[in-house]
Amino acid sequence: MDLRESIRNQTDVALGITKGLLLGEGKDSNLVFSPLSIHVVLSLIAAGSKGPTLEQLLSFLKSKSSDQLNSLASQLIAVVFSDGSPSGGPRLSFANGVWLDKSLSLKPSFKQVVDNAYKAFLDQIDFQTKAAEATSEVNSWVEKETSGLIKEVLPPGSVDHTTRLIFANALYFKGVWNEKFNASATKELDFHLLNGSSVKVPFMTSKKKQIVSAFDGFKVLGLPYRQGEDKRSFSMYFFLPDAKDGLAALVEKLGSESKFLDRHLPSEKIEVGDFRIPRFKISFGFEASNLLKGLGLVLPFSSAGDLTEMVDSPVGQNLYVSSIFHKSFIEVNEEGTEAAAASAAVIAVRGIRFPEKIDFVADHPFLFLLREDMTGTVLFIGHVVNPLTG
Repeated sequence: MDLRESIRNQTDVALGITKGLLLGEGKDSNLVFSPLSIHVVLSLIAAGSKGPTLEQLLSFLKSKSSDQLNSLASQLIAVVFSDGSPSGGPRLSFANGVWLDKSLSLKPSFKQVVDNAYKAFLDQIDFQTKAAEATSEVNSWVEKETSGLIKEVLPPGSVDHTTRLIFANALYFKGVWNEKFNASATKELDFHLLNGSSVKVPFMTSKKKQIVSAFDGFKVLGLPYRQGEDKRSFSMYFFLPDAKDGLAALVEKLGSESKFLDRHLPSEKIEVGDFRIPRFKISFGFEASNLLKGLGLVLPFSSAGDLTEMVDSPVGQNLYVSSIFHKSFIEVNEEGTEAAAASAAVIAVRGIRFPEKIDFVADHPFLFLLREDMTGTVLFIGHVVNPLTG
C-alpha cells in the first residue's frame, strides 16, 4: 500500500477519534490534539502484540499488518517530519521514546522495530523502587522534545511499581504564515459563544486574496505556511459552520464520512469580503483509553490482551496497557503557529462556484486542522469555542 493510501486510512481513524473527543468530554472547551501522535503509540503497541489483540488493533487502525504500520511510521519520520527550518520551512521535531523496567529486556524482533522503524530513544529504569523518578524522566524528555511547550504528559501517580514499560511520542511544529497578518490591523470584536452570549476577542484580518471554498452548511479557509526548499507544504485549515451553533453537526459529518477531507479542501485563491480570524492559544490534555475503548479498542487494555511480543520473559503474559495520556498545545497569531503534542502509553456536495467575493468571519465556534498537503498527513486537529480561554 502506498504512503498516501496509508495516510488516507490513518486520517479516517483520526477523524473517528476526533468525533469521539469533540462530541464527548471536549465539547464545551477549546481543544487540540494530535491524532498522529496517538496513532504512532498504538502502532508501537501493535508491534508488540499478537492474536486477537493484534487483529483488533489492525482493524481499529485500518491496516493490513503490523509491518504496514511500522513502514508508515518510518516513512512519516523520514518524509513528513524532517526539520524544515534549515531551508526556511517550518521547524519540526518528532520523537519516540521507550522506557523499560531494568529487570526486563525487549524481544530482539520488537527491539529491531523500536530502533529501526520508530527510531526510538530507549532507556531502562527501576520502576519497582523508583516510579516517581521514572515519571519525571519521561516528562523532562517530552519537555525537551517539544521545546518546553509540554511540561507534563504523565500526571503524578500515573506510574507505579507495577509499571513495566512506557511508550511516548512527542511532536513539535513551528511555522510562519506565507503571508503574515499585519498586527496593527488586529482589532477586538465580538465572538459568539455556544451559550448565546459573546466575548470581545482580538481578530486578525487581511485584504489579500485567500484560499477559501463554500460548501453545503460550512466554509473552509486554507492558510499556507512558508515553505522550505523541499516539496512539503503545510497549511492550517479552518472549518467554519454557517450556523453560529453548527460546530457539533460539522464534527459529526467530518467524523462519519470516509475521505471527507479529500472532498472539502479549498485550492484556489479568491477575493474575500469581510475576513476575520481570532488569535488563540490552547493547551489540552486527556487520558485516551476510555475514549478508545468506547470506539471498540478494548483488548490491549484488558487482562485478556496479548502483548507477549514485547519482552523476553514470562512477565510478558501479564502485560496490558493501563492508560494512554495525551497532551497538545497550539498557538495561532499574526506570525504563524507554534504547536506541540505528546502521547504516552503506560502499558458530499461539491462546492457551488460563486463569482462574488466570499466572506470568512470566524466569529463563532469552528474546527481547525494542521496538515501536510503533499502527503495529506494531519498533524493536529482541534476546535475553538472561546478564543479567550486557553
